[in-house]
Amino acid sequence: MSMESDGPAVNEAVRTLLLLMPRLVGRAKRLPIPAALQGMDLAPRHLALLAHLEYDGPTSINELAARLEVAPTTVSLMVSELSRPGVLQRTADPADRRRRIIAIAPAYAAPIGEWLSGSASAWERVMRGLDPAERATVITALHVYEAALEQAGDQLSRPR
Repeated sequence: MSMESDGPAVNEAVRTLLLLMPRLVGRAKRLPIPAALQGMDLAPRHLALLAHLEYDGPTSINELAARLEVAPTTVSLMVSELSRPGVLQRTADPADRRRRIIAIAPAYAAPIGEWLSGSASAWERVMRGLDPAERATVITALHVYEAALEQAGDQLSRPR
C-alpha cells in the first residue's frame, strides 16, 4: 500500500472504499428487523423516512420531501404504503386543517426505534472515537461523495 504523508494515496483510498462500501451496506441490510415490522416489505426509502420522523418528530409531507430530497408525490406514496398497515398516522394540522401531519403510530414507535438503533449505535461508537473536526470531515466526505455520485449518474445518463 502506497502511503502519502499521513495516510494512503488517493488511488489506494478509492480502492479501499470501493471494496468497503458494499460490505457496509450489506451489513446494515442484515440488521434484524423487529417482529412487529417483519413482513411489511420495508425498503431503504422507508428507513430514511422513518428515521426523519423518529429523530425530527411529526411533520408534513412537503417537509419530509424537502428533507429526503424527493418530490412530495413520492413521499405521499411512501406514507400511504406505511399508513395502510398502521405504521404511520396522519392527523390534521391544528393551525391549518387542510394540511396533514405525519407521525409514527404509537404502537410502532418502539419497534422503529429498535430497528434504527442498530445503525445509530454503530455510528455513535464511531463518532465518539473521533474529535469534532474528524467527525465533521467524515460527514462532509459522505455528503461530497453523495453529490459526486449524483453528478456521475447525470453524466452517464446523458445521450452521447
